[in-house]
Amino acid sequence: MTNSTSPQFPNWSLRRLWLPILAMTAVIVVSNIAVMYPINDWLTWGAFTYPFVFLVTDLTNRGVGPAGARKVAWAGLVLAVILSVYFADWQIALASGAAFISAQLLDIAFFNRLRSMSWWKAPLIGSIAASVLDTGLFFFIAFYGSDMNWMMLASGDLLVKWSMAAVLLMPYRLLLPWVAGIAENTTRPAH
Repeated sequence: MTNSTSPQFPNWSLRRLWLPILAMTAVIVVSNIAVMYPINDWLTWGAFTYPFVFLVTDLTNRGVGPAGARKVAWAGLVLAVILSVYFADWQIALASGAAFISAQLLDIAFFNRLRSMSWWKAPLIGSIAASVLDTGLFFFIAFYGSDMNWMMLASGDLLVKWSMAAVLLMPYRLLLPWVAGIAENTTRPAH
Protein backbone atom coordinates (compact mmCIF):
# COMPACT_ATOMS: atom_id res chain seq x y z
CA MET A 1 0.00 0.00 0.00
CA THR A 2 1.26 3.46 -0.88
CA ASN A 3 1.82 6.03 1.83
CA SER A 4 -0.18 9.25 1.43
CA THR A 5 2.96 11.37 1.80
CA SER A 6 5.02 9.51 -0.81
CA PRO A 7 6.06 11.23 -4.06
CA GLN A 8 3.07 9.56 -5.74
CA PHE A 9 0.69 11.24 -3.25
CA PRO A 10 2.06 14.61 -2.15
CA ASN A 11 0.62 16.48 0.81
CA TRP A 12 -2.17 18.40 -0.94
CA SER A 13 -3.29 21.75 0.42
CA LEU A 14 -6.96 22.64 0.56
CA ARG A 15 -6.27 25.44 -1.93
CA ARG A 16 -5.17 22.91 -4.55
CA LEU A 17 -8.24 20.77 -3.86
CA TRP A 18 -10.78 23.55 -4.43
CA LEU A 19 -12.49 21.86 -7.41
CA PRO A 20 -13.34 18.56 -5.69
CA ILE A 21 -14.29 20.45 -2.50
CA LEU A 22 -16.66 22.65 -4.49
CA ALA A 23 -18.11 19.61 -6.30
CA MET A 24 -18.52 17.72 -3.02
CA THR A 25 -20.23 20.66 -1.32
CA ALA A 26 -22.60 21.21 -4.25
CA VAL A 27 -23.63 17.56 -4.44
CA ILE A 28 -24.32 17.35 -0.70
CA VAL A 29 -26.36 20.57 -0.56
CA VAL A 30 -28.41 19.66 -3.64
CA SER A 31 -28.98 16.17 -2.21
CA ASN A 32 -30.04 17.54 1.18
CA ILE A 33 -32.67 19.65 -0.53
CA ALA A 34 -33.71 16.85 -2.90
CA VAL A 35 -34.18 14.30 -0.10
CA MET A 36 -37.04 16.41 1.29
CA TYR A 37 -39.08 15.68 -1.86
CA PRO A 38 -40.35 12.11 -2.12
CA ILE A 39 -40.98 10.68 -5.57
CA ASN A 40 -43.11 7.88 -4.16
CA ASP A 41 -43.21 5.72 -1.01
CA TRP A 42 -39.81 4.23 -1.88
CA LEU A 43 -37.73 7.10 -3.18
CA THR A 44 -36.72 10.71 -2.81
CA TRP A 45 -34.94 12.78 -5.44
CA GLY A 46 -31.83 12.71 -3.25
CA ALA A 47 -31.30 9.04 -4.14
CA PHE A 48 -30.28 10.12 -7.64
CA THR A 49 -28.04 13.05 -6.72
CA TYR A 50 -26.21 11.83 -3.63
CA PRO A 51 -24.22 8.97 -5.25
CA PHE A 52 -22.14 11.59 -7.05
CA VAL A 53 -20.30 12.18 -3.73
CA PHE A 54 -18.75 8.74 -4.15
CA LEU A 55 -17.66 9.64 -7.69
CA VAL A 56 -15.98 12.82 -6.39
CA THR A 57 -14.31 10.96 -3.52
CA ASP A 58 -13.11 8.08 -5.68
CA LEU A 59 -11.69 10.34 -8.39
CA THR A 60 -9.95 12.42 -5.72
CA ASN A 61 -8.60 9.31 -4.03
CA ARG A 62 -7.33 7.95 -7.35
CA GLY A 63 -5.73 11.25 -8.31
CA VAL A 64 -4.23 12.51 -5.08
CA GLY A 65 -4.48 9.63 -2.63
CA PRO A 66 -6.39 8.97 0.57
CA ALA A 67 -5.05 11.96 2.53
CA GLY A 68 -6.27 14.36 -0.16
CA ALA A 69 -9.62 12.53 -0.38
CA ARG A 70 -10.08 12.85 3.39
CA LYS A 71 -9.31 16.59 3.19
CA VAL A 72 -11.94 16.97 0.48
CA ALA A 73 -14.48 15.01 2.53
CA TRP A 74 -13.92 17.07 5.71
CA ALA A 75 -13.89 20.44 3.92
CA GLY A 76 -16.95 19.50 1.85
CA LEU A 77 -18.72 18.37 5.00
CA VAL A 78 -18.19 21.64 6.86
CA LEU A 79 -19.32 23.82 3.96
CA ALA A 80 -22.27 21.59 3.08
CA VAL A 81 -23.61 21.38 6.64
CA ILE A 82 -23.48 25.16 7.02
CA LEU A 83 -25.28 25.65 3.70
CA SER A 84 -27.74 22.81 4.35
CA VAL A 85 -28.93 24.39 7.59
CA TYR A 86 -29.91 27.40 5.50
CA PHE A 87 -31.29 25.62 2.41
CA ALA A 88 -32.70 22.40 3.91
CA ASP A 89 -33.27 22.08 7.67
CA TRP A 90 -31.12 21.43 10.72
CA GLN A 91 -32.16 17.78 11.15
CA ILE A 92 -31.35 16.99 7.52
CA ALA A 93 -28.02 18.86 7.87
CA LEU A 94 -27.13 16.94 11.06
CA ALA A 95 -28.12 13.58 9.57
CA SER A 96 -26.28 14.35 6.37
CA GLY A 97 -23.11 15.38 8.16
CA ALA A 98 -22.97 12.31 10.39
CA ALA A 99 -23.82 9.86 7.63
CA PHE A 100 -21.66 11.56 5.02
CA ILE A 101 -18.37 11.65 6.93
CA SER A 102 -18.78 8.11 8.25
CA ALA A 103 -19.51 6.76 4.78
CA GLN A 104 -16.79 8.79 3.05
CA LEU A 105 -14.09 7.62 5.46
CA LEU A 106 -15.24 4.03 4.87
CA ASP A 107 -15.28 4.53 1.08
CA ILE A 108 -11.76 6.01 1.18
CA ALA A 109 -10.47 3.09 3.26
CA PHE A 110 -12.06 0.46 0.98
CA PHE A 111 -10.89 2.25 -2.15
CA ASN A 112 -7.34 2.55 -0.89
CA ARG A 113 -7.15 -1.15 0.00
CA LEU A 114 -8.49 -2.12 -3.44
CA ARG A 115 -6.72 0.55 -5.55
CA SER A 116 -4.29 -1.95 -7.14
CA MET A 117 -7.09 -4.20 -8.42
CA SER A 118 -8.97 -3.72 -11.70
CA TRP A 119 -9.92 -0.06 -12.26
CA TRP A 120 -13.61 -0.64 -11.47
CA LYS A 121 -13.37 -2.71 -8.28
CA ALA A 122 -12.23 0.00 -5.86
CA PRO A 123 -14.92 2.55 -6.74
CA LEU A 124 -17.72 -0.02 -7.01
CA ILE A 125 -17.00 -1.98 -3.83
CA GLY A 126 -16.17 1.14 -1.82
CA SER A 127 -19.36 2.88 -2.93
CA ILE A 128 -21.57 -0.15 -2.26
CA ALA A 129 -20.18 -0.69 1.25
CA ALA A 130 -20.26 3.01 2.14
CA SER A 131 -23.83 3.36 0.81
CA VAL A 132 -25.10 0.88 3.39
CA LEU A 133 -23.60 2.87 6.27
CA ASP A 134 -24.61 6.22 4.78
CA THR A 135 -28.21 5.22 4.11
CA GLY A 136 -28.80 3.62 7.51
CA LEU A 137 -27.38 6.54 9.47
CA PHE A 138 -28.94 9.28 7.36
CA PHE A 139 -32.51 8.00 7.28
CA PHE A 140 -32.51 7.03 10.95
CA ILE A 141 -31.25 10.44 12.12
CA ALA A 142 -33.21 12.52 9.59
CA PHE A 143 -36.61 10.87 9.73
CA TYR A 144 -36.90 8.77 12.90
CA GLY A 145 -40.08 9.78 14.69
CA SER A 146 -41.52 11.54 11.64
CA ASP A 147 -44.58 10.57 9.61
CA MET A 148 -42.36 9.34 6.78
CA ASN A 149 -41.88 5.63 6.37
CA TRP A 150 -38.11 6.10 6.58
CA MET A 151 -37.30 2.39 6.47
CA MET A 152 -39.09 2.03 3.14
CA LEU A 153 -37.40 5.20 1.84
CA ALA A 154 -34.03 3.91 3.03
CA SER A 155 -34.57 0.61 1.19
CA GLY A 156 -35.44 2.33 -2.08
CA ASP A 157 -32.60 4.81 -1.61
CA LEU A 158 -30.06 2.04 -1.06
CA LEU A 159 -31.13 0.18 -4.20
CA VAL A 160 -30.77 3.36 -6.27
CA LYS A 161 -27.35 4.10 -4.72
CA TRP A 162 -26.15 0.61 -5.63
CA SER A 163 -27.46 1.04 -9.17
CA MET A 164 -25.88 4.48 -9.44
CA ALA A 165 -22.56 3.05 -8.21
CA ALA A 166 -22.58 0.81 -11.29
CA VAL A 167 -23.78 3.56 -13.67
CA LEU A 168 -21.15 6.03 -12.39
CA LEU A 169 -18.34 3.64 -13.30
CA MET A 170 -18.49 4.98 -16.87
CA PRO A 171 -17.90 8.65 -15.93
CA TYR A 172 -15.27 7.47 -13.45
CA ARG A 173 -13.42 5.62 -16.22
CA LEU A 174 -13.75 8.52 -18.65
CA LEU A 175 -12.45 11.06 -16.09
CA LEU A 176 -9.43 8.98 -14.99
CA PRO A 177 -7.03 10.41 -17.62
CA TRP A 178 -8.07 13.96 -16.71
CA VAL A 179 -7.53 13.27 -12.99
CA ALA A 180 -4.14 11.69 -13.69
CA GLY A 181 -3.16 14.73 -15.77
CA ILE A 182 -4.08 17.15 -13.01
CA ALA A 183 -2.17 15.14 -10.41
CA GLU A 184 0.88 14.90 -12.69
CA ASN A 185 0.87 18.62 -13.58
CA THR A 186 0.61 19.76 -9.97
CA THR A 187 3.36 17.47 -8.69
CA ARG A 188 5.83 18.36 -11.43
CA PRO A 189 8.37 20.98 -10.28
CA ALA A 190 8.10 24.43 -11.91
CA HIS A 191 10.90 25.40 -14.30
